Parts: sequence; C-alpha cells; structure tokens
Amino acid sequence: MSLERMRDVLRGSLGRSLRDLGPEDRLVAAWQVVCGAALAAHGTVSHLDEESVLHVRVDSQEWFEIFFDRRTSLKQDLVRIASVPLAGIHFEKARVAPRARAVEGPGDRKA
Repeated sequence: MSLERMRDVLRGSLGRSLRDLGPEDRLVAAWQVVCGAALAAHGTVSHLDEESVLHVRVDSQEWFEIFFDRRTSLKQDLVRIASVPLAGIHFEKARVAPRARAVEGPGDRKA
C-alpha cells in the first residue's frame, strides 16, 4: 500500500471516530491531521463562527503567509475529515502581550 493511500485510510478512520463530537471539536481534532505536526504547531484553532468560518491564530507573518497559501487545500481536507461545512478559514496573527515594565519608585533611580 502506498504512503498516500495509507494516509487517506487513516484520515477516513479519524473522520469516522469524530462523529460523536460537536462541529468545532471535530475541526480542532482534524486540524492536526490536515496540517501535519510541523505546520499545526504554528496555528491554533480559535473558534468556528455563526457563518461557518473557522478562525485560526497564527504565530507570525511568515506562518500567516504559509497558511494563507494553503487555505484552499486545508479547507477541503477539514471538510472531508471533520464532516463540517466551512464557508472559509480566517487566519489572524496572534497578538504578543507587551512586556511589563518595572515601575521605579523615587528612591530607585540611579544618578
């Protein structure tokens, strides 16, 4: 059996095992398989909105571009494996929390 055929069999098996989960949970579980571990490590499913758009937070601009370029195939594979209709995928760059600055008291300043 070819590697591609084996991958298709495993994806089909995953799809059948997800039937008892809600739509968003099925998409989250399928995300790892559809993306592969390396790509999935840089994008996190945020939520599925009322218009059936999946929102995904992405680590950086570089990864945003990679995900954006693959959006059509990612959507098709997610729909096939998770059996959840999707209108699209919206990628958004993750916000980085600003670093806390130390507050100096009057006696803490150096001359």
